[in-house]
Amino acid sequence: MTPSQAPDITTRSWVMVVVLGLVWGGTFPVIELALTEFTPFWLAAGRIGFAAVLTLAIWQAMGGKLFDTAPSTSVKLNLVAIGAMSTALPFMLLSWGQNYVTAGFAGVSMASVALIVLPLAHLLIPGETMTRRKTIGFIIGFLGVAVLIGPQAFSSSGAAGELQGRLACLTAAACYAVSSVTMRRLPAMDPVGLSAITLLIGAVIVVTAALLVEGLPVSPTPRGWFLIALLGLIPTAAANLLRVLVIRSAGPTFMSLTNYQVPLWSVALGVLFLGEPFRMSLLAAMVLILIGVALSQWGALRQIFAGRKGA
Repeated sequence: MTPSQAPDITTRSWVMVVVLGLVWGGTFPVIELALTEFTPFWLAAGRIGFAAVLTLAIWQAMGGKLFDTAPSTSVKLNLVAIGAMSTALPFMLLSWGQNYVTAGFAGVSMASVALIVLPLAHLLIPGETMTRRKTIGFIIGFLGVAVLIGPQAFSSSGAAGELQGRLACLTAAACYAVSSVTMRRLPAMDPVGLSAITLLIGAVIVVTAALLVEGLPVSPTPRGWFLIALLGLIPTAAANLLRVLVIRSAGPTFMSLTNYQVPLWSVALGVLFLGEPFRMSLLAAMVLILIGVALSQWGALRQIFAGRKGA
């Protein structure tokens, strides 16, 4: 898929986005457990490093070819930027920022990825025009996330570095948005190789930062190794490959719908499996998010359903 082609949103695209929302929404409890074994930067380094090694091994087994022709310097620089902004920088910014902000604000800041992607894609990606209906849909979806998290999302944490923490979370959201748009603009290349290379770049950056900020890591227990392997395999390696496939085919605007789902799945899974209390705001948020998704992706939905009727 070349960047000049219009986004190709299929039933497969919808399935991948829903799976991504479910996987990332269910990752937070595992991260909380892993933080009892690792410091924040080394946790990020471990999961990205594990994912990079695994994806590189799979890519090499498939032949290890990334480009059909030699890449330009600008493409190489874009790969470095994507590797930094899709994993390393946002992981570190969120780990640091959440020391100073409420969890609710962090959740809303991640939902803002969709709103940041919208104007960027409009300017830089063919076929991703920022129409009135699409804009209204994304705003309604964002309001759904705000309803889900509640008024505490914007309340003060009382921490001295709260402003800097909020800026860190919003910068992490901007990193995800810019990396998605940049990834879409890359020339045709193997998606497994693209996932492997960007994970490797991210691993180098975050391991270096972990050494400088936190020093040498402590030796984890067998439980710690299991949690790192789990986080590296599913929400990092597998999910990163799905993310690459969605962005390269359906586009960054469609991919950003995942950011509305993550807090929704997180709360829903907590109700279903952790015995957390059910709140009516969950239903209200679900309705708003679904309306927002339907409005923003009305053309794609209509095309899919029309295709099924004609089959």
